Amino acid sequence: MRKACRAMTFGLLATVALSSAGAFAGTITKKPFGLTHDGVAVEQVTLNNDAGGSVSLITYGAIVTNLSVPDKSGKSSDIVLGFDNLKQYEDQSPYFGAIVGRVGNRIAKGLFTIDHEHYAVPVNNGPNHLHGGFKGLDKRVWKVETSQTANGPAARFTILDPDGAEGYPGNLNITVIYSLSAKNVLKIEYYANTDKATPINITNHTYFNLKDGGKSDILSHILQVNADAYTPVDDTLIPTGKIAKVKGTPIDFTAPKPIGKDLKAMGGDPIGYDHNMVLRSQDGSIALALVLSEPESGRRMECWTDQPGVQFYSGNFLDGGATGKDGAVYKQYHGLCFETQHYPDSINHSNFPSVVLRPQEHYHSVTEYRFFAGQ
Repeated sequence: MRKACRAMTFGLLATVALSSAGAFAGTITKKPFGLTHDGVAVEQVTLNNDAGGSVSLITYGAIVTNLSVPDKSGKSSDIVLGFDNLKQYEDQSPYFGAIVGRVGNRIAKGLFTIDHEHYAVPVNNGPNHLHGGFKGLDKRVWKVETSQTANGPAARFTILDPDGAEGYPGNLNITVIYSLSAKNVLKIEYYANTDKATPINITNHTYFNLKDGGKSDILSHILQVNADAYTPVDDTLIPTGKIAKVKGTPIDFTAPKPIGKDLKAMGGDPIGYDHNMVLRSQDGSIALALVLSEPESGRRMECWTDQPGVQFYSGNFLDGGATGKDGAVYKQYHGLCFETQHYPDSINHSNFPSVVLRPQEHYHSVTEYRFFAGQ
């Protein structure tokens, strides 16, 4: 079974991660971010370091609303898509910055079986289930605690996803810890335990644009992915079950190339990338998954993860209908996502790494986004 589990208690894991003493530099601020439609108060937490980096997060969906890092001239600016207000996150957001799950990505026809027991979860994306359903983790209000840690200022988000929520079995306790280091590393740690066998594939759905945060497209960004294979999909974006080589296809990013170079050749409706890349590292250790760079700003982002796959999404469904922060109109390809994950529909493919978490197991996964700038 391929899963990032650790033989430790869930409570101890989360406590240790937040209470590590040591040298750190940075500040933490909190402020209100409005009320949900049903009157629940939402907070925004901002983590700052001394290297020009900051990340803002809200308790609604544990969403990354802002992420600023320096460019080659040393000027810090926001590099993620999002909104200035809670109402838009509730009414318009295509998962901007959110924690998605209990199962991120797709489950074919919303159906799966565990231990001979059949389950049905909501169909909310054509004929399939997507990102946890109509009210997944991205649409819930989480609890948050903040702390200074050895990794820098941190925010610890917790939530109980109850048995039967969106059709999933088991009470699932989830902790997500964001920290921002003095070297502009945004680290996301995921922890979970359950009282009944359940699928789990939690990830973050931030849309990046290293140039200007979404005011223009990402087609000139340069991408390299440490993946020699991917999972081909049908016309509803469900994997066929095959593991195919990327060599000779438009999705070959084994060498750096502009995202726009082969995008049209990838096809799709709408045209673009929305595919799971099978990463070279498959042993559960944290490894370099990809490098993204933007020539004009000089920014470079490395994504490191212990997950076996990453969903590369080029913002195909963005259509200009959403006006985001600072009046930016988010048109097609104005942002891209790298959702570190197990493969889509893994619960229905025995040849894919397992996503089943059992009561005696403890889920732990780590993803880091490391930011650099040069001439």
